[in-house]
Amino acid sequence: MGLPMPAGAHTPMNHILLLEDLPEIRAWLKSLVAQVFPGARLTECSRVQDALMQVSTLRFDLALIDLGLPDGSGTDVVAKLRDVQPDAQSVVVTIHDDDEHLFPALQAGAYGYILKEQSRELITEQLQRISQGEPPLSPSIARKVIKYFANQAAPTANAMPAVSLTERESEVLLRVAKGYTLPEIGVQLTLSRHTIADYVKQIYRKLNVSSRAEAALEAQRLGLFRR
Repeated sequence: MGLPMPAGAHTPMNHILLLEDLPEIRAWLKSLVAQVFPGARLTECSRVQDALMQVSTLRFDLALIDLGLPDGSGTDVVAKLRDVQPDAQSVVVTIHDDDEHLFPALQAGAYGYILKEQSRELITEQLQRISQGEPPLSPSIARKVIKYFANQAAPTANAMPAVSLTERESEVLLRVAKGYTLPEIGVQLTLSRHTIADYVKQIYRKLNVSSRAEAALEAQRLGLFRR
């Protein structure tokens, strides 16, 4: 998994990989990329093997990856990108919202998971979060991740080293784990978005995590969902 991206940081997306086999969907995603990341270079692929070759030879800042391709699963590309380009961000863009697709993609190193069924406006908003250091997760996916971790048995006290969070950090972490955006958390806690971003960066560093999925797991381990 790549190094944590500082929350609130604006990271330029100069080269983007787009893996999608359906021409009409690929054209639609291209228009979104042009809107959200103007001037970014775009490399298009419609097959897993082609994408794996591109990842091995070119450098990318971001990859938008479908899962169900004619010659395999986009999860293989997510894993390959994590291994050879750990600073790149892989975001799954798919129709699949089931556990069998979601969790293998996250375990392979996906930074975000977006469902195609959402409105153009919502997907645009989620893509915009990437440059600001916010992992893009469709709301239903965030809820699914939280539910999964909430249902797991809590580890014993000695299973993992204790992490000391302040009361405010715990409040922020719980809301991050529940899928709220930084502006939404700011409104709830009457703090500015930038202050929340600083808290998130500090929390991620303390917990040694780099994604909402990992943050949700830590929130569960620390017993925050029982509050």
